[in-house]
Amino acid sequence: MSQIENPNGIKEFKISSAFTDDAVDMVGGAVQFNYYESILSNKVTATATIIETGYTNENKKGENNAKGALDGLPIKGGERADIKIEDSKGKILEFSDSKALYVNRVRDINPETLKDNYYIDFTSQEYFRNEQVRVVKRYDGKISDNIIKILGLLNIPSDSIEVDKTAIPYNFIGNDRKPFYICTWLASKSVPESTADGNAAGIGGAAGYLFYQTRDGFHFKAIDKLFEGKVKRKFIYNDTADIPKNGDYDGKIVSYGISREIDLHQNMTLGTYNNRSLFFDFLSMNYKTVEYNIEYQKQKINPAGDYFNISKEYTKSPSRLMNHILDYGTLPSGKTQDAQLKSTPKDKPKANYDAEKTMSQSIMRYNQLFTIQTDIIIPGDFSIRAGDVVECTFPQVMQDGKDETNKFTSGKYIVAHVCHKIGPNECLSSLGLIRDSFGKKT
Repeated sequence: MSQIENPNGIKEFKISSAFTDDAVDMVGGAVQFNYYESILSNKVTATATIIETGYTNENKKGENNAKGALDGLPIKGGERADIKIEDSKGKILEFSDSKALYVNRVRDINPETLKDNYYIDFTSQEYFRNEQVRVVKRYDGKISDNIIKILGLLNIPSDSIEVDKTAIPYNFIGNDRKPFYICTWLASKSVPESTADGNAAGIGGAAGYLFYQTRDGFHFKAIDKLFEGKVKRKFIYNDTADIPKNGDYDGKIVSYGISREIDLHQNMTLGTYNNRSLFFDFLSMNYKTVEYNIEYQKQKINPAGDYFNISKEYTKSPSRLMNHILDYGTLPSGKTQDAQLKSTPKDKPKANYDAEKTMSQSIMRYNQLFTIQTDIIIPGDFSIRAGDVVECTFPQVMQDGKDETNKFTSGKYIVAHVCHKIGPNECLSSLGLIRDSFGKKT
């Protein structure tokens, strides 16, 4: 492929033509590879930096011609890429078979006489399928069951979908929306069936889900269940090159920075601590006002650490006002008219979705999730996925030079974003960590 020797852990990097059986081995030309996942993204992406001098292709006459891969294969979008990379610990990052990546675009091309420099952006095949499929049917029952049905429209096998069961039914019509849009829309309306310890969550408790993709598949996860998950890795940041033996740590943090802690004004603007919603019922031409505050929510959620304390001066009254329309009498359960009449109370039709007890809490939970944001860089660890729980220990600034642990910034975090970087002389993992509270949970 190229005269440049492979300087990193890239073991396989093959791009296959979308039109023929030809394929190009680009191991020697891929000088850098970055792979990305995020709990806010319904796709996985990757970017490869390519420096290549052409590959040898034998034509029908038996003549060998060195061509650039862009025009020789050619690479124009939609080509399959089989990639295999190994980190310093021997862990493998592999994309092949049903989990292969596909070329999304080629950009920033810098052609020269002897070599070409350019970037190739890859993504999952489901991301392209999503543009070709629409959700048109009506769906009844629990949201978690319907998520699997909707993703099935994209030919995604059920063993590649991880779904936390939801507590309440919700009837809806797809309205020609794309599958990923519907799944993201349903996430904000979902309440987990139970907590990790088996206790019932119920309506009005722990609302809010996330829909995202990792290289393992698709996930429809309750926010609170993410924090209840088992700690995947323990990391420490200190001033020495060694890892303390008394902490059972898995690795060191190379560098870190706190990009956000408390933004009181923004949180108040978003209604993170106290909000008021006006729900209007067009069927009875009446309305109901619901106020939701942080004191009530403390009893419903499972925070990462000791709950952050905000002065009651800023939480005693609503800082955000919202208006919603209730859907009483719409989409009653049942496939026939008789079945729908039987499922509808005679005195008053019930709401299709109990927004009064769920929507305000869901909005508050999403805002709280990103209260604290910390970015860390660690030696490459391909086992970490978006949505994993990690525990970090950070130092406390002390004038006497004592080695103390910062009790506020240390504790459990959710991996919101992950980027595995493989370059000529390094293999690093950059993690964007988030949490909703300070300290280790007591």
